[in-house]
Amino acid sequence: MKNFYKSLLTIFLATIVLMPFNNVKAGNKDRSGEAGAGELLINPWARSAGWGGANVSNVRGLEGTFNNIAGVAHTKQTDINFTYTSWLQGSGIKVMAAGIAQRVGESSVFTLAFQSMSFGDIEITTVDQPEGGLGTFSPSLMAITLGYAKAFSNSIYGGISVKLISESIKNASTQGVAIDAGIQYVTGEMENIHFGISLRNVGPNMKFSGDGYSLSTAIPGKDNLFTMTQRGASFELPTQLNIGAAYDFLFDIGHFTLAGNFTSNAFTKDQFTLGGEFSFKDLVILRAGYAYEEGIFDKITEPTRTNANRGFSAGLTVQIPIDKDKTRFIGIDFTYIPTDSFGSTNMFAVRIDL
Repeated sequence: MKNFYKSLLTIFLATIVLMPFNNVKAGNKDRSGEAGAGELLINPWARSAGWGGANVSNVRGLEGTFNNIAGVAHTKQTDINFTYTSWLQGSGIKVMAAGIAQRVGESSVFTLAFQSMSFGDIEITTVDQPEGGLGTFSPSLMAITLGYAKAFSNSIYGGISVKLISESIKNASTQGVAIDAGIQYVTGEMENIHFGISLRNVGPNMKFSGDGYSLSTAIPGKDNLFTMTQRGASFELPTQLNIGAAYDFLFDIGHFTLAGNFTSNAFTKDQFTLGGEFSFKDLVILRAGYAYEEGIFDKITEPTRTNANRGFSAGLTVQIPIDKDKTRFIGIDFTYIPTDSFGSTNMFAVRIDL
């Protein structure tokens, strides 16, 4: 318990140190839309997204790079994941994610993950040519996560990661950095009680710059054109705090996990997520979750509704053991998330757990 309190104190002190870089006002719905880098709130991993990210307290392996970096410390040896997401079908938006978590030594794990979001080709329009005909451009959003997690004991796990963020269009771009930190605590006679907390997307403000902020203009009485560069406004990162708990019901044929999570968002509504996952001998795994926020039951046309997702999510995993002890697997994950006004969000993943 002494080490547990030390770890909690470390996370708390880190939070205090990092707060000046990002003015956090949790759950302030009036600030919706003021933050940038919103892609950092999109879970790119199919397995944890299948129950709405309710597994903050018991996430395992590489997928912990999203909702709780401490979960990476549970990596047995090597965890490799490739995930493809068709986000809000009909919008043409695709999300690609890939990464690896590698154990080094008895208790330390390093991870490297990559997330890319593409929007396809968008027609270039201007005030003079609103119908286009000037070609196309392709926005690009990317994030690279470098993380470290450690098992401090059989019950305490912690981690920290740095995310390098890049956003660009044809003539403007921005780069930034964000820090995530998290801790997990496992207890119970069968180690089936889980608690977790994570702080995500803490970092300095970002600001776009480039030729897109330049304008050629003429000065009265002068023959030459002059270039005027405007200043872009800076924006904050979508900081998020997660607090979760989970309980494993153990059976001879597998287990059922009930998990809950509270998410405090600095620039959007707070969320309460409840999810469940049933594993049949670690071969077939079913999961589902529901994320509630204010206005989620309203029609999409209502002013209080600010999320295209309906709150429900479901997923399926099929795994094939590749060793005699059935501790190493090759798995395929699928997740379905229904939405309003668009088609559903569908996620497919191939995972290798060595």
